[in-house]
Formats: sequence, C-alpha cells, structure tokens
Amino acid sequence: MRDWAAIDDRVMGGESQSRLRHNLQGHAVFEGVVSLERNGGFASVRSIPGQRGQPEAQACQIEVRGPIKQFKLSLLTDDGFDNLSYQASFAPSGNEWKTLSLPVTAFHASFRGRIVPGAPPLDPARVRQVGLMIAARQAGPFTLDIRRISLA
Repeated sequence: MRDWAAIDDRVMGGESQSRLRHNLQGHAVFEGVVSLERNGGFASVRSIPGQRGQPEAQACQIEVRGPIKQFKLSLLTDDGFDNLSYQASFAPSGNEWKTLSLPVTAFHASFRGRIVPGAPPLDPARVRQVGLMIAARQAGPFTLDIRRISLA
C-alpha cells in the first residue's frame, strides 16, 4: 500500500520490521516482526498526510481481527515525520472481526513514545495522518487485519 510507510525501531538502530499490505480478500494487513535486539521493541506504519479530520467526531472506529496483543492507533494533526501524535491502545479479540470504538478522549498526546503533559486534547477536525503500532516489548511475529478506520 503506497499511501503508508513503515516507521520501525530501525530509525534508532533496532531490527524490527513491519509493513501494511492489501489482502486479496479486500482488507489491509499490518504485519511484521518485533525484535528486542539493539534496544529495539516497536514496529509501526503511518499514512501519508491528507485531510482525514472529521469535525465534532466523538470516536474513532477500527474494525480489526488478530492476536490478543496490545496495539496502538495514532492520529496526528501535523504533516511532519517527528511530531506530536495522539495514541489510544486497543487489543483485538482473536479470529473474529470486531469493531472497536475508541473515544476521542481516550487519545493521549505522545512524543517519541512518552506522554506529553499539558498538551491540548485531540481535535478530530485536524487529523492529517493515521498510524498503527505494536510496542510494549511484545517480541516476535504479528499480524493484524484491518477493514476500516474512521472518525465518527
């Protein structure tokens, strides 16, 4: 999927790898391997910048299936590579498709994996980029199927 790029721990010397690809059944697949070698521990993908905001949205809905691991959904309000992001955690429930509704208030401002105290709350009208991440030292292969990510 050309509109998404991997941003793995390789940016800081790690060895994790990920990608987002299109599945023949019509959904996206976020997959890869998280390695803890060389101070690694995260894998992520991010969309290219574009108008993705939804004024007055109350939640971000994501339809997923996959292993019961902890993932993060990131929403960014700027076009840059190394900017503040708003993250909310979620965990799929296995092999059945499930739509998760993450309230806008559940997204916390983060910079390079650390919470940013005093940052303004997420403004859903300003969303420019969307990202997916697996971190928290969950080493090994992973696969997450995604049908939809939308603000509502």
